[in-house]
Amino acid sequence: MRVAVWDTYVTKKDGSIMHFDIIAPIEIRDASIIHNFGKEYLKSKNQEKQAITANECRFCHIENIKPQWELDIKQKGYYIYEMENCK
Repeated sequence: MRVAVWDTYVTKKDGSIMHFDIIAPIEIRDASIIHNFGKEYLKSKNQEKQAITANECRFCHIENIKPQWELDIKQKGYYIYEMENCK
């Protein structure tokens, strides 16, 4: 399976920048769906009111799915790869 990687930077409530990728099937091309995935993730991190738009989240590239992403993509439709300030 091929997936699309959306590079995302969101300003947290404390002013720091949260950096993560939203990874979803390549068939999902509607950015608003991807942004909604990001909003779900932000809610799980108590950052639900933070902006996530085309300014914060952009398509980056396509790659092959990694085994550790598969379950989340099958269950939720996406996987979040946390990089910076996501805890």
